[in-house]
Amino acid sequence: MARKITLRHYLTYGSGDFFGMGTTALTGAWLLFFYTNFCHLSAVEAASIFAIARVFDAIASPLMGYLTDNFGHTLMGKKFGRRKFFILLGIPAVFSYCFIWVSDMGYLYYLLTYLVFELVYSMVLVPYETLVPEMTDDFKKKTRFSGARISFAQLSYIITAYLPAMFFGWYGKDNPDAFFYAGLVIAVICAVALTVVYCNTWERERPSEEQEPAAASGSLLKRFFSDALSTLKVKAFRTHLGMYLGGFIAQDVFNAVFTYYVIYVLFQTATVSSELLGIMSIMQLIAVLSMIPLCIHWGPAPAYRLAVGFFALACLTYGFLWLGDFTHIAVLMLVSAVAGFGRGGINYIPWNTYTYMADVDEAITGLRREGIFAGVMTMTRKASQAVAVMIVGVLLQLAHFNPGQPHQPESVHYVILAVLSLGTTLLLAAGYLVSRSFTLNIKTHAVLRQECDRMRLVGGPIAPVSKENQRILEDITGFAYQDLWGNNKVSRLGRQTTKGIINLSK
Repeated sequence: MARKITLRHYLTYGSGDFFGMGTTALTGAWLLFFYTNFCHLSAVEAASIFAIARVFDAIASPLMGYLTDNFGHTLMGKKFGRRKFFILLGIPAVFSYCFIWVSDMGYLYYLLTYLVFELVYSMVLVPYETLVPEMTDDFKKKTRFSGARISFAQLSYIITAYLPAMFFGWYGKDNPDAFFYAGLVIAVICAVALTVVYCNTWERERPSEEQEPAAASGSLLKRFFSDALSTLKVKAFRTHLGMYLGGFIAQDVFNAVFTYYVIYVLFQTATVSSELLGIMSIMQLIAVLSMIPLCIHWGPAPAYRLAVGFFALACLTYGFLWLGDFTHIAVLMLVSAVAGFGRGGINYIPWNTYTYMADVDEAITGLRREGIFAGVMTMTRKASQAVAVMIVGVLLQLAHFNPGQPHQPESVHYVILAVLSLGTTLLLAAGYLVSRSFTLNIKTHAVLRQECDRMRLVGGPIAPVSKENQRILEDITGFAYQDLWGNNKVSRLGRQTTKGIINLSK
């Protein structure tokens, strides 16, 4: 019997993304700036830390997803949950985030501390992302869970945006301790939030046939890579990734240069940059609350295109403001509000649609593999951030950026503007185009669940099936109807028990 889901469950689950967004927001907005201005690293050295971490994470995140999918048969998995065990471990481990923000250390120190935190990030966030499809199959409830999660994420973004400004006021704008204490405050909030998540979430009952024995060590790596690559055979997931990467890489590029834009192009202070980011974060929260009903009534893809349009408009306007030398703070606040509304929608919609990917995969494989999808999502997210930051660092270096200097060559201004306005807009356009092929919505998801329930009863595709239902499933999955529920090479358990469609009309 399904558990009753109340407002408490939505809110307590959502609070967990204080960890996901809070740490990412501070890192994305300030870490490159912190490395170059307070840690005596060149732009390329600083950016290389992100790139190396992403290579590391290319294995860590999907491996974490694979591990949580298959952790249920272990003693710890049975006692604490195959997902929740890792969230429990993460509660004390989140304090590793503070050590990133220590100034005047060497390159190796910053590389190692960042790698350690990235490992903690994957260990917590990958299983956390799987909890919604573990707790419910209902489209509307999943949308509300995702809305609660991203609402808390935007709340954490607001806090993150204003924290540096607050500590700048206490310690001075040139004191690196401001960043350390901002990181410490975020770590404390994250530890409390993860404790709340652990105490108020649950995992679905797993049928005995899904309780796999431990794999032989020789086949473990092969199965892991096979599982990770198999996610890309799911049509809805490929389209979803295109939308996700188009919107999130655009934000990563924007985040990497926005502080530089405010300080070196507009000649404002770091405090002004923090305040503008704060305005964005407030509008992002408003956007998430607006996008929840839009995703239910319009569908995720149309809502995504609306959000992309707002953010692209703001990015282009930032460039025009510089060209017209019209940089009054009130105008910057207005443009930042528009940017924030678009970014809020982009933040929410892909993570909302992610919660349905395991349902699509179940129709193909007959399995529940939330973890590996979360792992691939987290890997692509952090890999995209690293590539974006690395490219920005290289471009700044080629433009002769001088770390710590109040005035920069004109070439630096042009690079910052090109990345902020044109680079982000092109990436957003790519996501917009991909979204036109995304057809999963409340109606098609209902058909998907209906057919999954039918196939689960008999162990395979069932005839008769309406032509419309067959068309919807084939469009979402990318597989012919007779090849669903394990009758394909994606299912590594090889559930080919039916060898085609079971005809119940005979």
